[in-house]
Amino acid sequence: MKNYLFVVALFIPVMLYAQKNSQWRGENRDGIYHETELLKVWPANGPQLLWKYEGLGGSYASVAIANGKIYLTGQTDDKLILYVLDLKGQLITKKEVGKEWTKSHVSTRCTVIVNDGKLYIGNSLGQMFCIDEDTLNEVWKKDLLRDFDGENIMWGMTESPLIVGEKIFLTPGGVKNNMVALNKNTGELIWSSPGLGSTSTYCSPMYIGDQSAPMIVTNIYQQVVAFNANTGDLLWSHPQMHQTPSRNIHPNTPIYSDGMIFTTTGYRGGAMMLRLKDGGKAVELVWKNTEMDNQIGGAVKIGDYVYASGDGHRYLFCVDWKTGKTMWKVRDLAPCNVIAADGMLYCYSEAEHGVMALVKPNPEKFEMTGKFKVALGTDRHWAHPVIHEGVLYIRHGDVLMAYKIK
Repeated sequence: MKNYLFVVALFIPVMLYAQKNSQWRGENRDGIYHETELLKVWPANGPQLLWKYEGLGGSYASVAIANGKIYLTGQTDDKLILYVLDLKGQLITKKEVGKEWTKSHVSTRCTVIVNDGKLYIGNSLGQMFCIDEDTLNEVWKKDLLRDFDGENIMWGMTESPLIVGEKIFLTPGGVKNNMVALNKNTGELIWSSPGLGSTSTYCSPMYIGDQSAPMIVTNIYQQVVAFNANTGDLLWSHPQMHQTPSRNIHPNTPIYSDGMIFTTTGYRGGAMMLRLKDGGKAVELVWKNTEMDNQIGGAVKIGDYVYASGDGHRYLFCVDWKTGKTMWKVRDLAPCNVIAADGMLYCYSEAEHGVMALVKPNPEKFEMTGKFKVALGTDRHWAHPVIHEGVLYIRHGDVLMAYKIK
């Protein structure tokens, strides 16, 4: 009996402190953070600033939080630097991972993905690094341009990789290797798909697992595409919304719900809804909305409505998920990045040179219940905010700020 109790005592801490993972834009890449008891109205000057960390270098990437640590990248000169902070904003360590983009918009782009004890970090040069979470030693590295004959794009690759099970999915954008699946632990190739042979875009892919075949959906040049997650076979493609001028940026991760896929693109492109058919082997167009032309800010679905900003049209939109009808549009807060938690929208906007706003999702009218100025930091307000354990994290260039919102 004593030996049994000893074994149980050893096992309990393992259960309590099981490995946690961190994903781009929330658990399902849909911008929804599953938090509760958050403030529904902010004080006049905004929620309490718990701490700030300065000197991180340039970045448009979000933070990743797992296992009591914050992981984020920054660029100094041509170097990609990984920073590891604790939840109180104290630096634990930092490490140079590789090189970075220096042609334009000199900042890191790809959000760190934390998965089963490893960190996956991409750079704009098309390299993917797998790093041990504890030691920060490199486990494997792939060069998508060299190893898979990929082709870089105008402002450098920005894909935050998708991991499902033992596979990590990446989009080299080559003619023969349009998308690849690697073993996440070794970097060995599992499958390669020619897809449509088109270049990648600035999109991070998403996973759909409730159809006849599991699929990876992403944007490539002028198309929305779906690959069989097990085999790499191209299941379907659909023309993306036309952009003016035709830049084929398409950076936003699509949103999936109940057989429907929502996608939106900037430069006066617009938004559209696709319906899966034949168990996910085909799609059909349901509706288009040429007003909601979100460039990089993402969208969220709450109830039967989707919320996102338009960059060319410079409005914040509420659109009916089922019909595509614009319920309202307001000049306030656009363009902005949008996430959601506990029934509220969090809009990080370039308006007024950087503000964070709390908005109540209401298809009848626009209701803002708090706003504050993001005065610290450098460069563009492009990094998507993150919510973790009642704290709102805002990255603005070389500064990370943590606000108490619970």
